[in-house]
Amino acid sequence: MNEAVATLEGWYALHDFRTINWTAWKAADDEERAGALEELNALIHEWNTISAEGSGSTALYSIVGQKADFVMMHLRETLEDLNQIETEFNKTTFARFTEKAYSYVSVVELSSYMAGKSEEDPMLNPQVVARLKPALPAARYICFYPMNKTRNLSDNWYMLPMEERREMIRSHGLIGRSYAGKVKQIITGSVGLDDWEWGVTLFSDDALQFKKLVYEMRFDEASARFGEFGAFYVGSLLDSEKFEEMLKL
Repeated sequence: MNEAVATLEGWYALHDFRTINWTAWKAADDEERAGALEELNALIHEWNTISAEGSGSTALYSIVGQKADFVMMHLRETLEDLNQIETEFNKTTFARFTEKAYSYVSVVELSSYMAGKSEEDPMLNPQVVARLKPALPAARYICFYPMNKTRNLSDNWYMLPMEERREMIRSHGLIGRSYAGKVKQIITGSVGLDDWEWGVTLFSDDALQFKKLVYEMRFDEASARFGEFGAFYVGSLLDSEKFEEMLKL
């Protein structure tokens, strides 16, 4: 059996995509809409407080296109924390005006493909901890997509020797690092947690950088031969003020 790559795990992640039932929202009276917004703003304030304390992180983005209207991305210490966040939102009045579009459960992951052998506990390294428990940036745009590594008879990633996989990941990583300062990338593992094997979340102040980065990586062997990709979701940053503006009739 080929050697499995070792991984380090950090915060659990939930991407919660919702659509808005505009017919129901417009049919509600002013008082009901105001109450729904008040509850929503209180919840957003609670999430922002947790982010400021460094015990988790949350980002809100509107989604362009018909796949969803907005996404709530949460990072927390445990799956129970994520479950509580989801339940709290579902209990709000505003949630009654939304419909579930898509969700993705995963955990922030770092693999040992690029790491050398060390006797030191990696969790004592502040840089490693910062990558495993990141603060989600307030970048202008977000892009999310799930992906797998192929398991075809001719191109089976999991049948390749460790050194061959390591070399391809190294080449793949060099492309990503060339976009440092332009795109922030968070990789979350979802093997055994959701339908795909990884989730990729990109943040940038220039949405075109998503296109350039993903397109360039398509030519890398790790993607060209072994990458399978799900639906892409892209959108713009939301805060309480922008959320209210979006919901204004």
